[in-house]
Amino acid sequence: MNLMSSTLLTEDTGVPFHQLQAEQIQVFRDAWAQHEHGFTPRVSVSRSIFALMDDTDRAYFGGDAGSTDQVGHIDGGVARFGRSYAAEPDVLIEQLREDEAIAAADTLLLTVPNQLGVDYNAHVIESILTHVAPALGWR
Repeated sequence: MNLMSSTLLTEDTGVPFHQLQAEQIQVFRDAWAQHEHGFTPRVSVSRSIFALMDDTDRAYFGGDAGSTDQVGHIDGGVARFGRSYAAEPDVLIEQLREDEAIAAADTLLLTVPNQLGVDYNAHVIESILTHVAPALGWR
């Protein structure tokens, strides 16, 4: 069993999403450590991250540059949605360094807008791999 946590938590305590998610990761790891399962589980989180490299990126995602967590309602309860990251690579690097859940996870999954097609999504992923990941030590 591994843990995958997405960009939605069905609680809102006023704490930023990334901190709530990091807390949940630690609770999972602490509970796992209390039992002998024979392996160490992996933890992954997902994020919407867009490096604004050109005018097309800015047209699609430039409006998300000031994105923050959002609070809403799902199934009659309060939920906290994680922000989208969209900025120039140097700004993204600094923003992502502050995300406690990304730091706590073993794997980061990038969510991409499949309706924009394979070629554009390849560009989105390549931009992160080339211009953001190396500065953060991601491999």
